[in-house]
Parts: sequence; structure tokens; C-alpha cells
Amino acid sequence: MKTRLDKFDSGKGLDRGRSKGMEGVWYLLKCLFFLSPLPWPSGLRVTLLRAFGAKIGHGVVIKPRVNIHFPWKLEIGDHAWIGEEVFILNFEPVRIGAHTCISQRAFLCTGNHDYRDEAFSYRNAPISIGGGAWIGAAAFIGPGVCVGAESVAAAGAVVTRDLAPGMICSGNPAKERGPRWKDASGA
Repeated sequence: MKTRLDKFDSGKGLDRGRSKGMEGVWYLLKCLFFLSPLPWPSGLRVTLLRAFGAKIGHGVVIKPRVNIHFPWKLEIGDHAWIGEEVFILNFEPVRIGAHTCISQRAFLCTGNHDYRDEAFSYRNAPISIGGGAWIGAAAFIGPGVCVGAESVAAAGAVVTRDLAPGMICSGNPAKERGPRWKDASGA
């Protein structure tokens, strides 16, 4: 069997969630207010995301040049930070917990393809990031991953499997390196 991209059906296995017209309006606003390096106020970005169906908590900070594919499939908890040039390719829902930091150029990717299928069909899955987690700069979080509360995916980590709560993880593939917080005794 060989790959046959001419057999790929972009409409099969992907629920876009809104009309093409609504998606087009979002893309225009995204180019103006999100992908632009201009320092539009974070509050304006939050208001636009909410207007397009995103569930955004209080005190959320969204920096310039953030690329959010489908705002209607995004949920961000209170006081979360989304750094510059973060890319959220959310063909499926992405949930980011409260007090979570997504650092510069991190890539949250819910989309994938079945490389064993000659038609290269979609193999997408949601992403969930627990409260208090930190996704380091240029980290990759893959489809179907659950990042545990208070865990850290270090800069450049490639996360393709769930991360346990409260652990520091790094590398490619990301592996647990130890607990994030010292215990109550201060050890």
C-alpha cells in the first residue's frame, strides 16, 4: 500500500463547528488582532474570543501573534497566560486550566493523520492542560494528551503521552524528570 493524497477527504473526520462564513470572519479578525505584532490590548483579544464562542476566564492574558484555529473549541481558565506566537491548532477541543502558562511558540496540536491509511485520514483528539501547569517555550503537545495539574513540560519538550500531575517533564519524547514542588518538609 502507498500513500494516496488524492484520496484524502478534508471533510471526513473533521467537524469544523461553524459555517464557512463564520470561519472566514474569524480568520480576518485573527489576522488583524491576533497574528499582528501590534500590541492590541489582551482584553480586546479576550472579548473577540468570547464573541466567537470561546470560554475564557477572568484575568486571562493573551500576547501578540497567537494563532487560534477555532475559538469555539477553546476553553481557558482564570488567570492563564498565553505567550507570543503560541499556536493552538484545535480541530478538537482544547481546555487550558486556571493559572496555567503556555510559553512562547508552544504548539498545542489536536490534529493528526493516520499514516497507515493510504488516504491519510484525520486522527484528531482533544487536549487538556490542568490548572497551574506550565508549557515551556517551543514545546509540542500532541493530540489526545492530558497534561496533569501543576506539571511542567520543559522548553522544547515533545509531549505525545499524558503527563502526570506535579511532574517536570522534558525531552523528545518527554519523560518525567522529577516532582515540580518540594514536599511540606522543605526537602
